[in-house]
Amino acid sequence: MNKRVPDVLAGATAAPWRALLLLSGILLAVHLALLGGLHFDSLPVTQPLSRPLITRTVVAPPVPPAPPPQTVAPRPKPARPQPAPPPDSELNLAAPLVEPESSAIDSIANESSPASAGSPPAAAAATPASAPAPIVPGSLRIKYELFGEVRMLPYTANAELLWAHDGAAYEAQLEISALFLGSRRQTSRGQITPEGLRPKRFGDKVRSEVAAHFEYDKGKVIFSANTPEAALQPGAQDQLSIFIQLASLIAAEPQRYPGGTAIEMQAVGPRESDSWRFVIDGAERLNLPGGEQDTLKLTRPRRQPYDLMVELWLAPALGYLPVRIKLTQDNGDFIDQQWRSSGPP
Repeated sequence: MNKRVPDVLAGATAAPWRALLLLSGILLAVHLALLGGLHFDSLPVTQPLSRPLITRTVVAPPVPPAPPPQTVAPRPKPARPQPAPPPDSELNLAAPLVEPESSAIDSIANESSPASAGSPPAAAAATPASAPAPIVPGSLRIKYELFGEVRMLPYTANAELLWAHDGAAYEAQLEISALFLGSRRQTSRGQITPEGLRPKRFGDKVRSEVAAHFEYDKGKVIFSANTPEAALQPGAQDQLSIFIQLASLIAAEPQRYPGGTAIEMQAVGPRESDSWRFVIDGAERLNLPGGEQDTLKLTRPRRQPYDLMVELWLAPALGYLPVRIKLTQDNGDFIDQQWRSSGPP
């Protein structure tokens, strides 16, 4: 009896453990089956599906091949317009009368020489190919009264142009002097050729002189002020001889220069070279300190707002030498040089 009790207890105790082991084995078998790739559709289905499961394979329509890229011929670049050649009728010519210096007289003639930003007014031009030989005016001394204004302060001065030549060589001198303001003298020396004046040396003196030397064999201008050399162009003039050259060109055939005609040439100063373009304004009768004169007016318009404007009146009775020269700065300062008398040098 005592031996059986433990056996019964042992059997009762072991029964739950056997059930747990059996359940664990079933769960382990299911888990292994899942890991082994068992397909659930192979298991029997207790209730049939109301609709059969239909699977379809949808094939995407073929994508048409992309058309080969069209070869587009490159559009030809438009031809760059070539600058029109200068008209046969245009002469080369130009230059200011006075160079910048420190005195009151000099200050009103200052002009910088930047590249032109504005275009000059349209104008006809004279034809050099058929132009007659210039007629150089005879030797003459012209005296002027000079009226000026600097910083709204008016003043007067005297000026004299001395022009002399022997048919082969020439010398020109323009001197301006004013009481308490000092003086300034410009000189030009050179040769007379079938084309007109051919300067050799140009000098400008206030306290000391600076000069430009025309080296025709080297094709350049050399400045004594140690400024850069300038290329020498055909027909070049200096800032004094240019007025005589203008007179010589127009005197040869005045009818070739109607209103609107443009004349342009290189003008050399004591420190640099520039190009001046004059436009013929037309005939004008002036009442000057020395009396009335019939004149032909020329104007050098400003290329920039701060440029010096030059107005020039040439008198046929004096071989088209200037009887009035007016220089005006953008701030209103000016020199107005007017004919008073003339005679032999």
